[in-house]
Amino acid sequence: MNYKLFTIGRIGALWLLWLVTGCIETFEPAVTPAAINFLVVDGYINTQGVTTIRLSRAVALDKVGNTLVESKARVYIEEEGGPQYPLAEGPAGTYTSAALSLSNTSRVRLHLTTAAQKEYVSEFTQAIITPAIDSVTWKTTAEGLQIAVNAQDKTDNLKFYRWEYVETWEFNSAFVSKLEYKNGKIQERTNAISHCWGNEASTSIRLGTTEKLAQSVVSDAPITLLPRNTPKLQLKYSILVKQSALSREEYNYLDILRKNSQNIGSLYDPLPSQLTGNVQCVSDREEVVIGFVGAHSVAEQRLFIDRTDLPATWPRATGYETCILDTIPRPHAPPEDWPELPEILGFFSPGYSIPVDVFELNTSLGIKSFYLYSTPECVDCRKRGVTEKPAFWP
Repeated sequence: MNYKLFTIGRIGALWLLWLVTGCIETFEPAVTPAAINFLVVDGYINTQGVTTIRLSRAVALDKVGNTLVESKARVYIEEEGGPQYPLAEGPAGTYTSAALSLSNTSRVRLHLTTAAQKEYVSEFTQAIITPAIDSVTWKTTAEGLQIAVNAQDKTDNLKFYRWEYVETWEFNSAFVSKLEYKNGKIQERTNAISHCWGNEASTSIRLGTTEKLAQSVVSDAPITLLPRNTPKLQLKYSILVKQSALSREEYNYLDILRKNSQNIGSLYDPLPSQLTGNVQCVSDREEVVIGFVGAHSVAEQRLFIDRTDLPATWPRATGYETCILDTIPRPHAPPEDWPELPEILGFFSPGYSIPVDVFELNTSLGIKSFYLYSTPECVDCRKRGVTEKPAFWP
């Protein structure tokens, strides 16, 4: 009996090995270059502020990372039967308007003509004024720091929402550098590089709807969850939450985009769906154009969290846990191996190491200077942020 079980187990193992190694083949869809030269329109019309639209071209699967921007286009916003508002190109492929104030009784659309003289328009859509955010809240959980938003539309007409956010955090590098190598010598540092602010914008699509509720009230909609050991909570953390009220059509488009881009990866995730936007080529209605241009204002609210507000039991992560200090010369090395000053200057010259401090010891060779140093990644906080304090920081 034991032998039979062993035999069956061995056959099962061989079958499983064949299944894993013998049935998996690389699949590369046959897509011609002409088939993926789609115009991509990314952005929305900000009815109470500056509109930013990014134009690019879809790229082949094997060209990911090489975004083709659509530059030198003529882009403007137009009210139905009313005025036009031009957008100017700044960085290549990015177009911005002046600050606008459009009535929620207006119907507006985006109109653009590429450098190749192809004309595209989005569908006219009703301008929406987004209700204010009631509050942005936070609470500690077993998983980390949960941030949520509360809002309501008192008219009960707006049922669909999107949230984006920008995080900013204050932090210190591993070591405070008092010295710098400059003009062929080591001198007192003239610029502080140990205290910085990091910044990061959200990339995931956060949506919510009150369609099935008796009232259009958003209650504790989760925005982001920060792990307890994130370096963003080293000193002080801030999040600027941006809320947009959407039309049903824009919500549906973004929901499909969210599922296609964020929920693919396991057997039980939904299959990709075709995106149907509201932008069309005027001369060829069958041309595929990727993008949905809605029209709405943006409500904002900022939240600050100080490290002292968090549980004392939470680890104070810095992101610099593996950083170490070294010395040149090394005090415990034989004095005859100690480098002289020209060699020390040559050591710091390439910039691979940054002097942190200096101490002197009375040695058999007389008074000798020993320099503490570490890598730029551990000393220079500008590798992860900026030293300029944000204007909104307390």
